Amino acid sequence: MLDVHRLAVLRAVVETGSIQAAAANLGYTPSAISQHVAALQRETGTVLMERNGRGIRPTEAGRLLASHAGQIQTQIARAETALADLRAGRTRRLTVRYFATAGAVLIPPVIAEFNRRFPEIRVELRLGKGLTGEAADAEIMVLDDTVQVPAGLRAVHLLDDPFLAILPPGHPLAAEEVIELGRLRGEPWIDNEWPTSICRQTMLDACGAAGFSPNFVVEAHDYATAVAFVATGLGVTMVPRLALSTMPATSFTCVPVTRPAPVRSIFVIVKETTADHPPLSAFLDLLREAAAAHH
Repeated sequence: MLDVHRLAVLRAVVETGSIQAAAANLGYTPSAISQHVAALQRETGTVLMERNGRGIRPTEAGRLLASHAGQIQTQIARAETALADLRAGRTRRLTVRYFATAGAVLIPPVIAEFNRRFPEIRVELRLGKGLTGEAADAEIMVLDDTVQVPAGLRAVHLLDDPFLAILPPGHPLAAEEVIELGRLRGEPWIDNEWPTSICRQTMLDACGAAGFSPNFVVEAHDYATAVAFVATGLGVTMVPRLALSTMPATSFTCVPVTRPAPVRSIFVIVKETTADHPPLSAFLDLLREAAAAHH
């Protein structure tokens, strides 16, 4: 691997045109400059400087390497500035990952207020899960006991979101204030999530605790589609309460369930090293306020 410090010395020699001038600019002796250039030539196996009368001049390889050295130094300077800003709690961008039903309800009011307080910071919203795969300053997601938060990340609880039974018009249980989940045992069910999702497993676990497995007659991978099928009378389903806030006005009835009462837990994941930085801390406070409004 090329030595960055030696690259900087080579760049100084190429730009000043002499060992002596580079030494004066960098505060080194001419001998030290020559030693750095010689060591870099050994590392690269290439002649970087050649005699030109009483002076020296860079070879084509020397000019090429000096050009890249300038780009490297620029990137290092940017990295140092970004790191200094991060340490001081300054940033110009906040990246937030979210999942659809939480994002549609919680994110809009939070972003509106955050932009008012921090107009200089750009918030980038990304849909889908990352956790460790893609860097984000904050990630809103559903967690359960099967998910282990990696070291260096902090899980901040936002709210517990109960599931409700979604019944078609005229269903015999639609007038109940609350129903025991086991009473939906013989109903046709509308699936509403991807097979690997935590929310689907929460629904299946609740039905299992009530003594049955749902008889899925329709497959859907989102709540809105599932509820639309329920509205036509094809079956019943269960949907988290927060998700219902985004549903179009269709003909269905939602009823709380008990014995058991399934709940999904929503968290925001942040890095331990940046959680207390002012913009992110303010974003988290706003997010908690928005979540509290939906308890």
